[in-house]
Amino acid sequence: MRNPRSTLLTAATAGTAVIALLASPAQAGPTAPPTVRPVAETAALHDDEAGGHANADDPAIWRNADDPDRSLVVATAKEGGLRVYDLDARLVQSVPAPPPAAAGDAPGRFNNVDIIPGLRLASGPADVAVVSDRGHDRLRFYRIDPSRPGAPLTDVTDAASPAVFSADQGEVNEQKTAYGLATWKDRATGRSYALVSQRNRTRVALLELRPTGTGTVGYRTVRTLDLPATFRLPDRTTWTPCAEPGELPQVEGMVVDPADGTLYAGQEDVGIWRVRADLTGTPVLVDKVKEYGVAGVYDEESEECVAGADPGYGGKRLAADVEGLTLFQERDGDGYLMASGQGDDSFVLYDREVDEHNEYEGGFRIGAATPVLDGVQECDGAAVLNAPLGDRYPRGLLVVQDGHDTPEAVDGEGAPRESTGFKFVDLGDVVDAAGM
Repeated sequence: MRNPRSTLLTAATAGTAVIALLASPAQAGPTAPPTVRPVAETAALHDDEAGGHANADDPAIWRNADDPDRSLVVATAKEGGLRVYDLDARLVQSVPAPPPAAAGDAPGRFNNVDIIPGLRLASGPADVAVVSDRGHDRLRFYRIDPSRPGAPLTDVTDAASPAVFSADQGEVNEQKTAYGLATWKDRATGRSYALVSQRNRTRVALLELRPTGTGTVGYRTVRTLDLPATFRLPDRTTWTPCAEPGELPQVEGMVVDPADGTLYAGQEDVGIWRVRADLTGTPVLVDKVKEYGVAGVYDEESEECVAGADPGYGGKRLAADVEGLTLFQERDGDGYLMASGQGDDSFVLYDREVDEHNEYEGGFRIGAATPVLDGVQECDGAAVLNAPLGDRYPRGLLVVQDGHDTPEAVDGEGAPRESTGFKFVDLGDVVDAAGM
């Protein structure tokens, strides 16, 4: 997630462990990407008391195999919990985040969401939405029941589920907790997992999802992986992305390619990593953000990083923060990895074929369709489904978070209100415009 303090990125550091860089070769200079238009948007969410502290973050698309026209979008709203929308972007259900553990503790805060199909619960197989609750450092699970059209989500979280990263409530309140999330079903074993990143750290955890005999779902930690925080540059200096003191370059956007069990993880101020989803092997940096290697100094008064000169070591396509990783899967096994670059409101495409590097394949932006149906800025999360969704989206659907919904709303005193939401884009329009 892009914060005001990270508007200007990167700072040089010395005397820390140095990690050798595995990165893509130099690329040709970019051309202006094509623009596609949204066809629908959700009602704006407002991150203030009057708006229920709701802030749009991450979507997932659930396809109703029996009636594709009744498919759903499940999306996180942070302290506002979950929102469920139909294909016209109308609200179907609102699920509140859990309250604080005790007075003065952090409230529930839903960050990322993904869907596990056919998870074997005690009552039988069910599609389940998995959510990272960064406010409590837990995963939450919601069974999707199409027979309940007004309230399709039911909480099936095991109450005994442990914290993912934190040792006590004090660490939970400091929010070094569960953050980004992607799910994975291992085709070799049939077991289901969640990959979860830690806020303000470089750590990613592999959690095995474990249905209980009472119809709920819990989890256990299998292993963790720490991505680099410090990098050696071509001029033999070392560099660490700038952040508030004590914070490390975190991961949020993640997705697993089900075809080969490859995890793609977006380290926001660094780039996109590729590693086995079981978190074994050596991570490879597929592409770097443009700001990679730019030195800077954190300014406490402005809570921003003041950047220095660009040494030219960054990538050519992807602007920090890298967010919204999702997969466009073609029926023949080919397809694309898609990532959003918050810094320039763009979406970048890479080939899914795993060789030395995932080749850059193009990109696009999402512009305004009308003065009311605006474009997408500072996208924080995205989900794509390349499958027919009834009459509305016969070629599939792309749903993206819009970090700056317009026209801008105001409160009762006329002051601006932060407005976020989700845009629905016909996937056929993206395919045609981007030449996918």
